[in-house]
Amino acid sequence: MISTANLSLQFSSRVLFENVSIKFTPGNCYGLIGANGAGKSTFVKILSGEIDPTEGEVLIPGGMRMSVLKQDHFEYDDVPSLSAVLMGHKRLFQIMKEKEIIYAKEDFSEADGIRSAELESEFDDLNGWESESQAAELLSGLGMAVKYQKLNMGELDDGNKVRVLLAQALFADPDILLLDEPTNHLDVDNILWLEKFLANFKNTVIVVSHDRHFLNHVCTHIADIDYQKVTLYSGNYDFWQQSSELALSQQRDSNKKSEDKAKELKSFIQRFSANASKSKQATARKKMLANLSIDQIRPSTRKYPHIVFAPEKLQGKDLLTIKNLSKSEGGEVLFKDLNMTIAKDDRVVFVSEDSLATTALLAILGGTLEPDTGSVNWGSSVKHSYFPKDHNDYFHEVDLNLIDWLRQFSDDEKEEFVRSFLGRMLFTGEESKKKAKVLSGGEKVRCMLSKLMLEEPQCMVLDGPTNHLDLESITSLNRALIKYPGTVLFASHDVEFIQSLANRVVEIGPNGVIDRPIQYEDYLAERAERQEAQKLAKK
Repeated sequence: MISTANLSLQFSSRVLFENVSIKFTPGNCYGLIGANGAGKSTFVKILSGEIDPTEGEVLIPGGMRMSVLKQDHFEYDDVPSLSAVLMGHKRLFQIMKEKEIIYAKEDFSEADGIRSAELESEFDDLNGWESESQAAELLSGLGMAVKYQKLNMGELDDGNKVRVLLAQALFADPDILLLDEPTNHLDVDNILWLEKFLANFKNTVIVVSHDRHFLNHVCTHIADIDYQKVTLYSGNYDFWQQSSELALSQQRDSNKKSEDKAKELKSFIQRFSANASKSKQATARKKMLANLSIDQIRPSTRKYPHIVFAPEKLQGKDLLTIKNLSKSEGGEVLFKDLNMTIAKDDRVVFVSEDSLATTALLAILGGTLEPDTGSVNWGSSVKHSYFPKDHNDYFHEVDLNLIDWLRQFSDDEKEEFVRSFLGRMLFTGEESKKKAKVLSGGEKVRCMLSKLMLEEPQCMVLDGPTNHLDLESITSLNRALIKYPGTVLFASHDVEFIQSLANRVVEIGPNGVIDRPIQYEDYLAERAERQEAQKLAKK
């Protein structure tokens, strides 16, 4: 168990937390959420001891081992990857190094023999003989190829460094596990593996993430940072989010009687609990049903962007035809001989083991990259817009404020017209006069979404549109695209986003194409069966 007592943190005149007393108990996974700037990562750093609070304290019972996902990708550059994972259990790694020193001595003394026996006993108690195989298993589960596992960390790309640091945090069943954005740089398979790992983890987990599917599948509780407090709610992110919206709706309806509000809340909880897919979550919600009152749910202070895509009606049936499309990079074939027709009701997610393949294909469809062979033929009346994964070129060294930046893409250059699209994405007042070149990653994405709304395309080509966004913006974008009457061609690692949108899955790679008009979860099940059959065939 880990708890806080009267915890407060203040930077100058700004108060992040005030008198926070909270308990995180074993067997539960807590999703730590809050608006951008609310202090999620800061709270994790206080729990880990990296930052001292202004007042109060963090309480951890003696003998409990805490493990934290490190954020410094360069800390272990000179360390072999497998050793970096083993360093996640400090005491075990100390024993291993001390044993190496003793056994390397040429003049092995009686005292060395006694000490080595003590170390071997403790090493055995800590299951040391299985440690390297467990570390390798974690890395493989997170998608790191065996050939990289003996390389030094400094020789790895960012994606594999994240896998090593995550495996380090997960290694040897810590009593308390703190994870800040653990799904960053992971692909869908790695994220699903991590979900299963944490669902079976028996100790305390506190996790910060912008991945709703991940939070919904691993969390038994939500810890919401709001009103300078941290408030615990039973259930996953969807439950918190929908119950918070219900509380806000009831707050606005001042004429509704308290018994009507309680009845509405009870009905909501029963309905949500009936849809629970995880046994731990279902149990938590059943307990909550008996105890929760409307006063315990507070409407969030967060602001959600107002995203609306309103394209003109498409004339004609022809939207997009792709013929014999091929692309290679650095001598590697990304895809070849790609042929398909896109209809106006299609919502196609493109998937690949190599994200360079999907990015290249979407860039070709968006008109910013030339294919090696083949053609892309859009219908004559089709208006399409492209959202690239790397959109820094839209902002790099652009000495314009946001109003003038967006004005570049508008036929109507009136300031009030342009401001209305920025305002929907929460750039209001002085925010709309910020320089485009100084924006954060999330602010750039919100500007690109303002541009998309303004352009009113009949087809959107989107590469990683949820990257860098907070949960509120992701939710708003997701809802807007569900309502959008046009065609969507996209790639994403956000499982919830894909499942809610895609009605067609196209898997591309150097060896061909699999094109299936199915829901994403059905595709994942089919692919798992296919991979299992391939493993059996190799045996």
